[in-house]
Amino acid sequence: MTAALEISGLAKTFGDKVAVDHVDLVVPQGSFYGLVGQNGAGKTTTLSMAVGLLRPDSGTARIFGDDVWAAPARAKQLVGVLPDGLAMPERLTGREVLTYLGLLRGLAKEVVAERADELLAVLELDDAEKTLVIEYSTGMRKKIGLATALLHGPRLLVLDEPFEAVDPVSAATIKTILRGFVAGGGSIVLSSHVMALVEQLCDHVGVIDRGRVAAAGPIDEVRGAATLEDRFVELVGADSGDAKGLSWL
Repeated sequence: MTAALEISGLAKTFGDKVAVDHVDLVVPQGSFYGLVGQNGAGKTTTLSMAVGLLRPDSGTARIFGDDVWAAPARAKQLVGVLPDGLAMPERLTGREVLTYLGLLRGLAKEVVAERADELLAVLELDDAEKTLVIEYSTGMRKKIGLATALLHGPRLLVLDEPFEAVDPVSAATIKTILRGFVAGGGSIVLSSHVMALVEQLCDHVGVIDRGRVAAAGPIDEVRGAATLEDRFVELVGADSGDAKGLSWL
């Protein structure tokens, strides 16, 4: 079966800094894949290259077999992306954002209107029908970002820190939607540095450390008999027991 996402040898440097060092990852179809790593480990850079937002120095990324850089139109039809620090038109309402992006993708006006109605209702944004995005809370921004990623009916979702700074009620709504997406045959790649969240949602995991893959596979195989957090600390070579306290406390 063709992988939902196959990353081969992706590499990226910024000046003298190696951000991503020849990463190889395979995301099976129908999987909920967690990509974990410390801040600055290379998760966002890897995902940005994998979905066509950042050109790699070398390597390839394929979405359901379509090369993201050689056949971008076909590949991008199949993926919905929620980037970290998503920027969107802030002087539009949520419905206007969805309408604009849906029409930009070539969807029929009637289809866009129907899907916008459903997305706004499911994501509990219909009460903010006339609210501009600039007035949205962080949780609302994450939800409208997820709505834009789902609008065109993708087969793969790539979500970079979708729960960061999100309140528990909004987080519960997003989790329900994501589980339903996978249950319906979709595939998800979710990046996070919160191990408990990944253990709760994901069935596969990849650990990124200093731009390289430290471990990858089904989550039970990667963590073994330990918790994912303990296994992660072991893999990245950190030891909280060596941390020193502040001298004046």
